Amino acid sequence: MRKISVTAVLACLVGVMPVSASAQPEFTLKIHHLLPPVAIAHHAMMVPWAEKIERESGGRIKFEIYPSMHLGGQPPMLIDQVREGVVDVVWTLPGYTPGRFPRIEVFELPFLNANPIVSNYAIAEFVERHPEEFAQYHVVSLFVHAGQVIHSTVPVRTVDDLQGLKIRIPTRIAGWMIERWGAIPVGSPLQKVPEMLSKGIVDATLIPFEASYGLQVHDLVDYNIFLDDPRSERFNGQVLIIAMNRGTYEAMPADLRAVIDANSGRNIAQWIGRVWMDAEKPGREAALNSGEFIFLPPTEVERLREKTAEAVAEQWINVVARKGIDGRPLINEARGLIEKYEREFGRDGAGAEERTQ
Repeated sequence: MRKISVTAVLACLVGVMPVSASAQPEFTLKIHHLLPPVAIAHHAMMVPWAEKIERESGGRIKFEIYPSMHLGGQPPMLIDQVREGVVDVVWTLPGYTPGRFPRIEVFELPFLNANPIVSNYAIAEFVERHPEEFAQYHVVSLFVHAGQVIHSTVPVRTVDDLQGLKIRIPTRIAGWMIERWGAIPVGSPLQKVPEMLSKGIVDATLIPFEASYGLQVHDLVDYNIFLDDPRSERFNGQVLIIAMNRGTYEAMPADLRAVIDANSGRNIAQWIGRVWMDAEKPGREAALNSGEFIFLPPTEVERLREKTAEAVAEQWINVVARKGIDGRPLINEARGLIEKYEREFGRDGAGAEERTQ
């Protein structure tokens, strides 16, 4: 990726980042998201994605990126902003609006977490089969980060140590999981995590290293807890979305829609997976240098599995049933798709390297 120019950095600092100059753009699109310009998701994902489309469109598409909710509102409002055409593209979390996108939540269930590349291909095929809940949007990508870690101010070495801990959670699936541990889920926007830890409002937070690094969580906690499990060391995953206003997409001529399509779905599943795995490295290193890594032993992992895996799945099945959705087949389908792409690419996703953005 080429370095961002000084002009672009200065533009970021005031909240707006024009991705590149183009003489006569036919479409100037606004991208809105919740994190600051220093966030890896901004400068390693959204900026390169936008720049690539600008190049491949011959300058006919131009993007302006507005980080840090610069155009107003709170993070849960992003998905409505893009649906209503206030902005053209957003990067956000479907789980910020609980119950609106129930099917895709299946990939957030505990012990369903997989390598991001594998998961991204599985999610892409899943959404192709079940597009109905995103019918009001043009989905560029649905994908996952590397998975949740417990970043804690107190040590957690057994399941019993989780009892009564106040843990910040991002979405309702994570809240259900934590309740099964005997801990207390506390919901809040991501940006509030440092304040909540420093003031003792929570004892721990459930986020990936990518987020912990950007928020400097390693300076506020002493322990980072994983699973000693051959399949995944993380507790669960989190689904994220890059969504485009459907009207904006449909107003483009076919050749420009083709440029967007070439940078969407399966075509960027490997690239986005790699971006988010690479994004973990600075945070993991910072956490290791400033605190302790604790891997819950297999006996404790099995206790957690018994407490959460089926119980949370059943809770989700009961909740989505109220919307007329049969959840059990969706769980089986999601597991089957993950297994399919693990066979195709390997558990670490390395076999997908040929399919680059």
